Amino acid sequence: MEFGITPWSITDTNDATALCDQALFAEKLGFKYFFLPEHHFVKGRAIPEPLLLLAAVAAKTESIRLATTSYLLPLRHPLQAAEQVAVLDRLSNGRLTLGVGRGASEVLFSTFEVPSKKKRSLFEDCYHRMISAWNGDSVAPPTSDSTTTISPLPLQEPHPPIWVAAFGPMALAQAGRLGLPYLASPRESLSRLKRNYAIHREACLEANVTVPSETPIMRSVFVSKDERRIRDVRERMAQDMALNPATDTTESNSTVDDWALVGSPSYVRDLLDSYRANLNMTHLVATRLGIRGISSREVQESLSHLAELA
Repeated sequence: MEFGITPWSITDTNDATALCDQALFAEKLGFKYFFLPEHHFVKGRAIPEPLLLLAAVAAKTESIRLATTSYLLPLRHPLQAAEQVAVLDRLSNGRLTLGVGRGASEVLFSTFEVPSKKKRSLFEDCYHRMISAWNGDSVAPPTSDSTTTISPLPLQEPHPPIWVAAFGPMALAQAGRLGLPYLASPRESLSRLKRNYAIHREACLEANVTVPSETPIMRSVFVSKDERRIRDVRERMAQDMALNPATDTTESNSTVDDWALVGSPSYVRDLLDSYRANLNMTHLVATRLGIRGISSREVQESLSHLAELA
């Protein structure tokens, strides 16, 4: 299993120095991935251009893979997106993993003047046109006799790995039909994940495409040797789950363990073994999302403990 992280200091995500410091810390611990999401119009936490920020990280790191959790394809012109991805893949010496998404907020689509009802078709059109461009096919309009191609092409051949952040059965089915790995969110319980992977697998088989071998799952993680602190964090998370409208209310018997990896190193190791056995998890994306009240120092200590479990 390979481990990756998202930034733990969200307010520093647009401070290149602070962002690079977090990535360097993860790289020194041996983490394989450093992930950035895409967020718009969230004061203090907006990440409107994750590829641009990852370019800064690429210049300061050497081995850690640079990744997005949700590069939003419906908002972008396919050819410009293909060029930007290719440039970052070159800048990072082939270290990019592209997690793509559709977006969900109505405000997002109305502000960008993108019809929300077309987000899935726009997503798929952008995906296919990017793939075609990376294959070196002509990007000229159909009415043109030109054989224009993009340059540069990605360093990784034929292109960087692509994962899909998917929510809901239609998005899961689309990811499966395209034969792309499904990147699971930390907002979904274990039982929900089992149902989601069944939908994804069935869509792959119906489309006669290979079921992806990668099973990346994002989870809120806190590892500590302080039992009192662990109890505090678990109690706070349980309270927040009950109040959070994003929590799946059909999971009436859910506990913190259904949503997060919180506990001692040995306890979290057992949880990871369970994820491997029951969900075939191949990649863990560790985030502090959903865990409030812990300091940057505690997060770094937690990541140090987690790294020892890899």
